[in-house]
Parts: sequence; structure tokens; C-alpha cells
Amino acid sequence: MNALFILFLGIIVLFVGYVTYGRWLAKQWGIDEKRTTPSHELEDGIDYVPAKTPVLLGHHFSSIAGAGPINGPIQAAVFGWVPVVLWVLIGGIFFGATHDFGALFASIRHKGQSIGEVIGQNIGPRAKKLFLTFSYLTLILVVAAFASIVADTFKATFTQSGAVDYVASSANASTAMISLLFILLAIAFGFLVYRRNASLGVSTVIGIVAIIICIALGLNFHPIYLSSNTWMIIVGIYILIASVTPVWILLQPRDYLSSFLLYGMIAIAIVGIIGCHPTLDIPAFTGFTDTIAPTGTSLGYLFPALFITIACGAISGFHSLVASGTTAKQLDKEADARPIAYGSMLIECALALISVCAVGYIWKDYSTGTTVTPTVVFASGIASMLSKIPGLSNVYNIAYSLLVLTVSVFCLTSLDTATRLARYMFQEFWLAPGETRDDVSGFKKAITNPYVATLITVVLGISLGLTGYANIWALFGAANQLLAALGLLAIATWLGNIGRNNKMFFIPMVFMLVVTVTSLVLTIKSNVLAIMSGGTGLGWCYIRTILALLLVILAIILMIEGFNTIKKQFKSKTKQA
Repeated sequence: MNALFILFLGIIVLFVGYVTYGRWLAKQWGIDEKRTTPSHELEDGIDYVPAKTPVLLGHHFSSIAGAGPINGPIQAAVFGWVPVVLWVLIGGIFFGATHDFGALFASIRHKGQSIGEVIGQNIGPRAKKLFLTFSYLTLILVVAAFASIVADTFKATFTQSGAVDYVASSANASTAMISLLFILLAIAFGFLVYRRNASLGVSTVIGIVAIIICIALGLNFHPIYLSSNTWMIIVGIYILIASVTPVWILLQPRDYLSSFLLYGMIAIAIVGIIGCHPTLDIPAFTGFTDTIAPTGTSLGYLFPALFITIACGAISGFHSLVASGTTAKQLDKEADARPIAYGSMLIECALALISVCAVGYIWKDYSTGTTVTPTVVFASGIASMLSKIPGLSNVYNIAYSLLVLTVSVFCLTSLDTATRLARYMFQEFWLAPGETRDDVSGFKKAITNPYVATLITVVLGISLGLTGYANIWALFGAANQLLAALGLLAIATWLGNIGRNNKMFFIPMVFMLVVTVTSLVLTIKSNVLAIMSGGTGLGWCYIRTILALLLVILAIILMIEGFNTIKKQFKSKTKQA
């Protein structure tokens, strides 16, 4: 199959989906451009700050993207390009983008609070507590994993004598230096735009030029060489400060500027695919079971593996936390919700399609296990395409380095956002549905203090990152997709309560629930078999089994309560008819 056909047919389908289905959803739900949003009503200069549409789009896109739409499609390519492309397009338009758009809309109609608060007010207080506990623990795992990834990306390599191996450490030191310079650039950008009222257009041009300077400077001057553990501590201090800093100082400008790196990465990839327009070696369909297993471990059955592995490129529960966490508190007007939430998800889908083209171009290297790390596969595939274009035969190394750097930058971006989201979840846990921190006193007032909540979150996340998060990371995929199912449930119950059409959520909600429970049952089965066979690592097998069981129980409890609410809504409508 030709890569150009896959990409452009996919982009056309996504565009049509945005214009038709996205617009239909906005009409069904009653998007009101004149209605005051929480960013204006509750503006506090810290979390609730109105943002210009391009700036908030940059923040939201940067936060939800990361490496997700690259990793998932590449790993799931073992089933063939047809299942991957179909799930990205169908899942993106009717599942993921609908989920993200609905989560943002529900949140702004609940004072910019999280999906947990939406559940609390529309299903019940117990459901809220369960959801927030689950979401918070999931975000702690995200903080641990992303902090570890960032630290490993920055760390120096040491010789046996303990000396720094400067040659082996050069690439990581460059990435660390560029990331640090990027933070300083973001602060300067935020100060100019929000405190000196500089033109966003002019500031953007200057910012993009400054990004190029930061990259050039970091590649040639990188004097900081530290161990992974030292970087973990530094990253912990950074997110501790960044997560309580007013969003206009760092979060908005950094994510806005970093989004141009992602846009640039997509543009470079499109140029490579158009210029090379290769025929991909990847099979259309390989079967219902992963027998290729390039990493040495099979993904198992197509169902549910395909729908768990491809999350950010189709539907991801983490997106609902971002939409109802940071984005909802910065939305300028309700009409912005569709381009920011629905639109960002579809751009992610386009990036997922590009990832399919990248892995398909170097399929032989991937399927034989020669090149299997998704970021490397993506960078290698796109850089190889570019180098085949006449006149660009020498750009491989430069393109490869820039693509890897871009993916690394987004890990730090997602880490900052995840920490802030976890702080919101922790604070909301101690409050009753509809209650704010201003309504409480004593212990609740102290424990919901932003600095206290952030400190607890950072200590837990960094501590887990320094110990054994990798032993339970395998459960993250199922936990993330369970979040998606619960997010869909929350939006559906709220829309039903206010008398709006919520039927578009029923199929995605039930499907994601079945996918998640099936995956967790298979996880329980494999760990029980491992326990019965004996061997090493049995302690973690027990822990994974218990956690998987708890997730299944949580899903059942919340879904029963949610379905009961929907059932009451249906009976009420029947009586009225």
C-alpha cells in the first residue's frame, strides 16, 4: 500500500468528521458562545485564566499528545495496517474526539472542575470518591513514569571508574540543555504577551526563531552532566514549582511554543511522505493473534489488545482529565471547545496515521526486532523517507535528531500537566459535590491547600519513579481506557440530566468497558498462571493481580451506579411522553 494514499485519505476522512459530526455534536449539546465561561467567572490569575484560542489549542494538544499517538500505532502494527487505520479513524471521530469534546463541555458547565465533580453531581458522592481515587492513583503512576523517562533522557553515562563518558552522554546533555533553555524562553514569552501585551503574532514569530536558537545552542553547548537519580530530584523540584505557578507564566506559553515543535514534526513527516511516497512493506492484516512479537513479547489477541495499545491515537481517558482539568479553566468562550478538544484529537489521529507510514517504511527492521523502540522507529522511518527525496540525501542525521528531540520535549510537557491535574484531583476528593475550598475550614482547608496537595503528589510520584513503577506500568493501558469508559459515562449522565441528547455515548461507553474488563481479566489470568508456575517476581504478580481485580470491581460499581442513573432518566422521559 502507498503511504501517500493512507495519509491523505485518512486526513480527508478526519476533516469531514470534524466539519460534520463535530458540528452536529455542538448543536446537540447546546454550545452557547455568549455564555460566560469559568475562566472569566472565576478568574484568579493562577488556574483560572482566559487564554487566546491558539495558545490554549497549543497547551491542550501538547498535553494530550506526547508520545502516545506514536507508540500505540507502531506497537499495534503487528496486526497489520488495516485494523490500525480503521480504529484510528473510527475511534478518533466517534469515540476519542467525542469523548474529549464532551469532557471539556461538561467541565465548563461545572465551573471548570474535573470529571470527578461531574460524576459527583450527576451520579453521586460515592461514585465521585471512587473515580477521583482511581484517577489520582493513575496520575501518580503517570508522574512516576514520565519523570523517569525525562530523567533517563537527560542522564549522563558514566564509566566503570565513575567518570563521565562525555561522548556517550553528549546527546542526552544536549536534550537537557535545550529543555532548560525552553523553560526560560516560555517564561519570557508569557511575560511579554500577558504582562506587556505584546502582539501574539509578532511574539510567536520571535518565539519560533528563539526555539531554533535554543536548539542550536543546546546542540553545541551542554555542560550539565548528572546521574538519573539527580535529574529525578531536579525534575521533582521543577514540577513542584511549575504545578502551582500561575498558568500564564509557564504552562500556557511553554505548551503553546512546544506545540510548534509538534506541528513542525508533522510537517516534516508529511514532506517526507509526499516527497518519497513509498510503497509500504507492512501487511494489510496479519491475523487475530500477534505472532510477530518484535519486542519478544506478544500483544496477544487483536481484541482487546488493539484497542488498549492504541489509546492516544483513537481514544484515551487521560484526555478527559486534561480537558476537564487545565483546559476547562482557560477556555475563553464555549465555541472554542470544538476546535480545541475535538480538533486536537483529530490532529492526534493524523499523527497516528503518520506513525503507521513510518513503521511501514522500515517494516523489515521492525518485524525482525532490529529496530523496535517506537520513537526510534518513527524517527528512522520519517528521516529515511526525507533522505530519499532528491537534494535531501544528507538530511537523515539532522532529521532523526530533531524528531527524537521533539518527542522528548513532550514528555516534560505532559509531566507538568499531569502533576497539576493530580493536584486538582487531590483537592476535589476532600470536597462534597458542588463544594469549593472557600466553603470549608479546618483539616479540609489545610489538606486542599494547593501547595500541600502538590507536595504530597510530587513526593508520591517521584518516590514511585525511583523504585518500582515499571512493575505495574503494564496495567496503565487498561486503567487509561477504563478512565475513558467512565468519562463517557459521566458525560452521558449529565447530558441526560439536563435533557440533552446523550445517545452518541452509549456504544463507545459499552465498547470501552468491555475492552477494559476483557484486558484486565486476561491480565489476571496470566499473573495467576505465573504464580502457579512459581519462579521469580511472584510478589509483583500478586500485586498486579490484586490491582487488576480492584479495577474490575471499580468499573462494575461505577457502571452500575451510572447505568441506574441513565435508567431513571429513560423512565422519566417515558412517563413524560
